[in-house]
Amino acid sequence: MDSGNVANFPSENAENEETKDVGGIGGARLKAFIERIERLEDEKKALSEDIKEIYAEAKGVGFDAKIMRKIVSLRKMDTEKRREEEELLDLYKSAVGLL
Repeated sequence: MDSGNVANFPSENAENEETKDVGGIGGARLKAFIERIERLEDEKKALSEDIKEIYAEAKGVGFDAKIMRKIVSLRKMDTEKRREEEELLDLYKSAVGLL
């Protein structure tokens, strides 16, 4: 029989052919975790691009993107932690003659 005329369909156990349970590690379960991580990485990349576009838009109307990033960073901090960091920064600035 000519194998060129035969359709090549995946077997019923196609998933099991790709994944194996090895050394107590479930291949299918591991693959599912990896695929979820990959999807989230793709989403994270898309979100990063969106954020980058917002900074570019803000820069286009006159805002300083570097300062905006610092403000975003500060807003993420706990109030006490932020206060402590600002006091330490002031202390260091004073020590090197910047105040």
